[in-house]
Amino acid sequence: MWRRAGVRVAVAVALGAGLALAGVPLGAYERLACGALEIGCTGTRPPSAALPRLTRLSATQVALSGGYVALGDSYSSGEGVYDQSQAPLDSGAGQCHRSSGSYPPLIAGAHAFGGGAGFYACSGATTGQLLSGQYGHQPQITRVTAAASLVTLSIGGNDAGFTEVLTGCIVKLPWSSACVDQEAAVARRIADLRAGVLKVLRELHARAPRARVIVLGYPRPFPAQPPGPVDNLTEDDQRWLNAVTRRLNDRVGAVVKDFDRTLAALGAPGSAEYVDAYEAFTGHEVGRPEPYLHGLAMNLEELRVYPRSFHPTGPGYRRFAELITAQIAHGPGRPMNNFHITTP
Repeated sequence: MWRRAGVRVAVAVALGAGLALAGVPLGAYERLACGALEIGCTGTRPPSAALPRLTRLSATQVALSGGYVALGDSYSSGEGVYDQSQAPLDSGAGQCHRSSGSYPPLIAGAHAFGGGAGFYACSGATTGQLLSGQYGHQPQITRVTAAASLVTLSIGGNDAGFTEVLTGCIVKLPWSSACVDQEAAVARRIADLRAGVLKVLRELHARAPRARVIVLGYPRPFPAQPPGPVDNLTEDDQRWLNAVTRRLNDRVGAVVKDFDRTLAALGAPGSAEYVDAYEAFTGHEVGRPEPYLHGLAMNLEELRVYPRSFHPTGPGYRRFAELITAQIAHGPGRPMNNFHITTP
């Protein structure tokens, strides 16, 4: 008798550990332990009582079960289609350049999220600013709670100094090598990016442990084989900028994939997923007849560069929405460890 009791206790401990990692509430564990092992029961139950049932959720079910929270930088806020003449989308849109033409509002409008949707991406955001805030606003990360089931973001480009890199490439003498001379500094910033991205992923998972987190990469800005100079950028400059984008994506993507492998190994709920957008604008790069990315936009009278330069156009953001929609349906490429509990 004592041996059977010891076995039941050992199984109960294993069951509790597994369900805790899966994010199953404590009350549900107690019901399962009582039903399956006759441990922790209060009162009596009929011998034939049915057990609670766990049903694994699909990736889509997980994503839509709660709220959608859109975070990130200018590639998520909608910098490329932001119009100062229009009424602000919300109280922070004016400084963060959030636009209804970006992909988060398109995603929110195309899916029935059980907990609604919130759009908090902010132009210029770095990984550090996503955690600490910009312009005196509440930090983006604090908008994420346990009620979130889907979080999307683009991040890392500002940490790598991509805007400054482009400026250095454009504002130079036509025969200068000033563009590619930035290689060492850019490589160092990209190499240092892992810590910031990992910190963001850890904080997101701590705040919304059951959520799917989808990180969107950046598109190749110029054709793989540039047909000629554009915006004072030589063919070599364009190829180098393409290569920098590829390395930036690879760095961020590797961190996201490693984090998701850890979640899967622990049997934890939620996911971290990377969408590689590098080839997403193929045929529509800067300089093409129907670009998905703005080229250099300037006010020649004031010699001022408009912020929409080298940001997605309306069709570009719609292409991003297609990529996210496809990822919502596809999932992380592994079973989700999110469950629905059905009690008798």
